[in-house]
Amino acid sequence: MIPRDRLDALIARRAQITAELTKSQERDAFVRLSRELSELEEVADKAEALKAAEAELADARTLMEDRSSEAEMRELAEMEADELSERIEALEDELRILLLPRDEADAGSAILEVRAGTGGDEAALFAGDLFRMYCRYADLKKWKVEILSVSEGDVGGYKEVIASISGRSVYARLKFESGVHRVQRVPETEAGGRIHTSAATVAVLPEAEDVDIDIRQEDLRIDTMRASGAGGQHVNTTDSAVRITHLPTGIVVTSSEKSQHQNRARAMQVLKARLYEMEREKADSERAAARKTQVGSGDRSERIRTYNFPQGRVSDHRINLTLYKLDKVLAGEALDELVDALVSDDQASRLATMEAEPA
Repeated sequence: MIPRDRLDALIARRAQITAELTKSQERDAFVRLSRELSELEEVADKAEALKAAEAELADARTLMEDRSSEAEMRELAEMEADELSERIEALEDELRILLLPRDEADAGSAILEVRAGTGGDEAALFAGDLFRMYCRYADLKKWKVEILSVSEGDVGGYKEVIASISGRSVYARLKFESGVHRVQRVPETEAGGRIHTSAATVAVLPEAEDVDIDIRQEDLRIDTMRASGAGGQHVNTTDSAVRITHLPTGIVVTSSEKSQHQNRARAMQVLKARLYEMEREKADSERAAARKTQVGSGDRSERIRTYNFPQGRVSDHRINLTLYKLDKVLAGEALDELVDALVSDDQASRLATMEAEPA
């Protein structure tokens, strides 16, 4: 049973924020209040719906017990009471999920890192397939994708690609993608038609805002170097590539586009995200251990999901879910089915943990 005074407090807080927004003159205060109101809207609506349903149920039960009422009216009241009881139970279930502790990073943007694992050229091609899948998914969600760093494979795809994905609730939707993704298919270069298995690793980090992490200039070593190119007229002959080393942690990030200024900004963006994730993991050792287990070493045997091309299926091994719509998943169209199932599983797990804890 959800404490009703907690629900009353949420409803009262929404009313208070709404009143403050009409008077707020400062931009920062307006943005902060608007964000809080957005987070409260759904849970406050459900809380009000629950209170209304409970009031209706009380009225229906009063009518059921009123012997002076006609039998037909009491029968109708009993039917209504049954329906209201079901509605109340459903609303309480929804509220329990909405009231679960939230990861503060869920509402924000994310840094996506995709790297080829075991499997040589085929792994790089698969990393390219995964990155395109996330780009298509982002496009469907109206998110913005900006490539921060890229190392292309020898025959296509990527040895490594790092991108910023900006939008609402990007991290909440993509955080369960972290881990080893395995592919089973016949490479184009395979004359014998044998199925090969290779892998790529995905890491999704919450993108740090300036207020999240403070980096001291004296903790950085910034090197410029000549960017590598494809040869001939395409070689970048200026010292535009940037490598930033964070001395206290030893984290190294590089960016090698044409503009040195842009490279520095992009490298700092990735560095902030990695330091922010490090701080979050320090504060939550269990989460750190889970992430390390998920991402693993990139070996084929460590996997969270398998993409089997001959059978046209995608299997997520964490929740034992298989979809026979590989093309639609890779097109980003059916990825929500996997994401929704993973989010639901996480919510169920956290609810079970909370309910098992002593009051």
